[in-house]
Amino acid sequence: MNALKAVRRPRPATPRPAPGGRPGFTIGTPGRGVAFRVDRRAAVAGVALAVALAALTVFAIGTGQYQISPGDVLRALAGTGERAHMFVVETLRLPRALTALLVGAALGVAGAIFQSLTRNPLGSPDIVGFTTGAATGALIQIIVVGGGMAAVAGGALAGGLLTSLAVYLLAFRDGVHGYRLILVGIAINGGLVATNIYLVARAEFADAHVAVTWMTGNLNGRSWGHVHLLVAALAILLPVTLALGGKLKLMELGDEPATALGVPVERFRLLLMLLGVALTAMATVAAGPVPFVALAAPQLARRLTRATGPVLAVSCLMGALLLVAGDLAAQRLFAPTQLPVGVMTGSLGGVYLVWVLVSGWRRR
Repeated sequence: MNALKAVRRPRPATPRPAPGGRPGFTIGTPGRGVAFRVDRRAAVAGVALAVALAALTVFAIGTGQYQISPGDVLRALAGTGERAHMFVVETLRLPRALTALLVGAALGVAGAIFQSLTRNPLGSPDIVGFTTGAATGALIQIIVVGGGMAAVAGGALAGGLLTSLAVYLLAFRDGVHGYRLILVGIAINGGLVATNIYLVARAEFADAHVAVTWMTGNLNGRSWGHVHLLVAALAILLPVTLALGGKLKLMELGDEPATALGVPVERFRLLLMLLGVALTAMATVAAGPVPFVALAAPQLARRLTRATGPVLAVSCLMGALLLVAGDLAAQRLFAPTQLPVGVMTGSLGGVYLVWVLVSGWRRR
């Protein structure tokens, strides 16, 4: 018997499921380094979205009145293409495509933050007023004060932060509950919309034309300055937000369970709100108030991954894919007329919102 025990081979280790019984794997450093669980379905979805986003971006860059094949686009991006192709790609089309990608990524993450904090699919920054507040700050800078892109960015950030502070203080009563924050945000959003209309109506014709074009959500004429601004902002905001994703999942359990697990709920809620507002403000500066991307991207990411909690990385990729696709449709569906991207996302987002409401009503 002892001999049999000596030669018996141990059973192969089976991979442990990720939290919630979902299959996953661990990424980390050896020893006592940093390690975290990765959901396998979310990882596959993220890779698929990244591949689709790269392919769609290359196709969008090559599409227009001057057609460029995907191979020539790749050669131009690598710096080995023809001079005419490199000029069209690097000077005219690549800044617009990258702006759409970065704005969509910022809105996708911001929407996931607010929907998770409010535990409500309607908790989107363009519904609770944060996008409109950022637009108000930018309009004041454009119409009243004046200044360049950096000044407009500062005005949008200040407007978004002041709006979020007002919503937070008015909704605070023994903590901030999701439904109360949404109702207060909708009310403030209505007042800010009226303020924006008043500012445009009182402006000079040239300023009003610029403001109205910008308020529809527009990517026409975007330059490398917009790309550099977004890259600098997202390089700081996105890593911090993704690092707090674990705390965000715990906070979805409710204030009392999260507090019992050691999460300072109000402090993290305020910090995450500030991060979401900053992401929304930077996206608003670069492209204007683009509607419904922040609403739809996190919900589509959850449906794709079948996750019960927020999936920030997948929401980031989904938001980028939605805005690049929306901008491509806005340019080519009614060519040679080019629609503002906000018109396209607003039209499709309205249909999506009706579908979400009807499907939720049927389930109940």
